[in-house]
Amino acid sequence: MVPVLEIDWFLRDADWLHVATIPVFTGVVGYLINWTGLIMLFNPIRFHGVRIPGMRELASLLPRKVQEVPGLAQGGLGWQGIIPARAAKMGSIAVDKAISKLGTPAEFYQQLEPDRIAEHIVETFRPDVPGLVDQVMRSERPRLWRDLPRPIKEAVYARVQDQLPRIIGKVTDQIGVHIDQLLDPKLMVIDHFEKNPKLVVSIFRDFGQRELNLMVRFGFVFGFLLGVPVAVVDHWFGQWWLLPVLGVVVGWVTNALGMWLIFEPPERERILGVPVQGLFPRRQDQAAEVYAQIIADDVITLQNIGDFLLNGPSGDRTRRLLADALRPAIDRAAGPLRGAVRVVVGTREYDTIREAVTREAVGRTITPFQDPEFSKEQGEKVRTLIAQRTKELPATDFVEMMRAAIREDEWMLYAHGAIMGLAGGFLHLAMFGVGGA
Repeated sequence: MVPVLEIDWFLRDADWLHVATIPVFTGVVGYLINWTGLIMLFNPIRFHGVRIPGMRELASLLPRKVQEVPGLAQGGLGWQGIIPARAAKMGSIAVDKAISKLGTPAEFYQQLEPDRIAEHIVETFRPDVPGLVDQVMRSERPRLWRDLPRPIKEAVYARVQDQLPRIIGKVTDQIGVHIDQLLDPKLMVIDHFEKNPKLVVSIFRDFGQRELNLMVRFGFVFGFLLGVPVAVVDHWFGQWWLLPVLGVVVGWVTNALGMWLIFEPPERERILGVPVQGLFPRRQDQAAEVYAQIIADDVITLQNIGDFLLNGPSGDRTRRLLADALRPAIDRAAGPLRGAVRVVVGTREYDTIREAVTREAVGRTITPFQDPEFSKEQGEKVRTLIAQRTKELPATDFVEMMRAAIREDEWMLYAHGAIMGLAGGFLHLAMFGVGGA
């Protein structure tokens, strides 16, 4: 008789304490695997460890997968949460999968209402006009400016201030015309996520904490159910190495099932007649609201756009564009005084003064972008756009966007589960001995 069929023998001779404790052990180990797996995913936000001389060179000789362990490629031994360590990659894929489909730079800029921005710049800039003119004239032609009668100075101030709406309107129009060349949302998002990895963690935590907690609890269920056949096999064959080896399998599969529970399947499907869908894609609408709020509050903000325009890779081009828009406008603002000033100071000196005013004005036209209250007010429109478009994403693209920070490093979670399963098998072996009759 084949041992597998000897049910009476199994029931009669089984060490029930030994057999019954195996599923309990695998259940507890499954729970701990998923609980500690979440810690590995999210913590710490920054790399914690030590730098070891020669580690960077050694890491370059190791298999590529091993090089991906946080810290090794940088010459350190320690750990950084998988998601914050891959924040930049998630940002890149988030743009490719979602933000690039959510809208072009021009659409984002239009959502921020350029006319409203121009009005705000004028309101902010107008009180600075006298100081700007004084600063430039004292620097370029101090004696001439000192000797000018006060009424003439006041006339210059007033004319420049009167011309401001037209000048600034031209500036914001020019930004809008060239925004696709000046603003790179992908680079902006990647750079911001890399500098602020906590934001990526927030995307998961703020909407998905309930699902993540459920995954941990299911770790016990998966581990317990997988432990039942392990107990049977261990009793039948009674080999000392069985529990540690099968513990590796249970640990690996438990983590894989936990990831599957969170993300798969993206679309609602029927499995054995039961409707099934991943926990995250099931709540895509709620996730879209959280995701949009974080992007609008912390990433694609008026403040960050202004900073990127002036200080980003295309900053020089932005300054040239603004200067080209401001230069003729400053001539118009000088009005009837322009000819007299050219005569008094000379054409070259006049051009120098105009260029100096232009340089000063370029920075000040973007400075109002840094107003936090105004940025938040305009950002609500960006939030609405991103939330709407994220809800419209195909579920597969949404899952890919959310899973991007994890996918390449999932093997670490599975390996972590396997190691814990191996340890659980040895612990049970130490406590209850070898199974079998």
